[in-house]
Amino acid sequence: MEASAEAGAAAAAVRWAGRAGHLAGVPRAAVFAAVGAFAKAYASMLNTTTVHNADALLQLVSSRPPGTPLLTISNHMSTVDDPLMWGFKGFQLLMQSLEGKCIPITRGAGIYQDYMNEALEVLSNGGWLHSFPEGKIAQDHQPIRRIKWGTASLIVRAPVTPIVLPIVHSGFDKVMPEKSFFGRRPPVPLCNKEIDIIVGEPIEFDLAGLKQEASLVPHDSSWERKGWPTITPGGLDEPAQRWLYQKMSDKIQSVMESLRKTLLNLKQQ
Repeated sequence: MEASAEAGAAAAAVRWAGRAGHLAGVPRAAVFAAVGAFAKAYASMLNTTTVHNADALLQLVSSRPPGTPLLTISNHMSTVDDPLMWGFKGFQLLMQSLEGKCIPITRGAGIYQDYMNEALEVLSNGGWLHSFPEGKIAQDHQPIRRIKWGTASLIVRAPVTPIVLPIVHSGFDKVMPEKSFFGRRPPVPLCNKEIDIIVGEPIEFDLAGLKQEASLVPHDSSWERKGWPTITPGGLDEPAQRWLYQKMSDKIQSVMESLRKTLLNLKQQ
């Protein structure tokens, strides 16, 4: 998952201003309108974009079963992935649903830090959460990197298992390259670039079976204990959780890599 101490501090500092009741909701509405306009301009008008299988996301946002949370996950190619990836034609209606969907994480603070608990609260309330599970920006067009365990932990700990929807994109590295402006990012996103997005199908997990397997895995004494709380029901201790989260993360990585290859093939047609 994306790890950023700066993002976390900023989120904490302005959280009060984002409340629906603060100043009758005017500040929040203004921010949403500005961000939405910015995303729409860069994604739909200033760049060439192609979106595959957008209906899979639109349908889950608008008509999934009541109380069922949605967890979308994607690769991370630039600092503008969010919100630009939601500004494409057909996606603009999603902007009103985007409130705290990306998780600001303090690097090194572990999967049971306060921000992870806030993310879990969104899922517990049946909301929509978005995560970058690779944990950092990658612009080298390599296969999907190792998935951090935080995403798997949220899936397991949510009272109602969320729908997990993978999304893979390319082209944001051209819109906001990390080292193109005197070795740094450009001051504003660039234009006239080609961007592609593909929305996959929900990833299915046999959580009951995986938890049963995890409870039977022998403990590895070489692992450093972090003091994680036991997960109930099931009584999964820290070694069992490690096995479970790794197994689920491997599957997420495999699905996202397959989706990345599919997108490459579509672009070559």
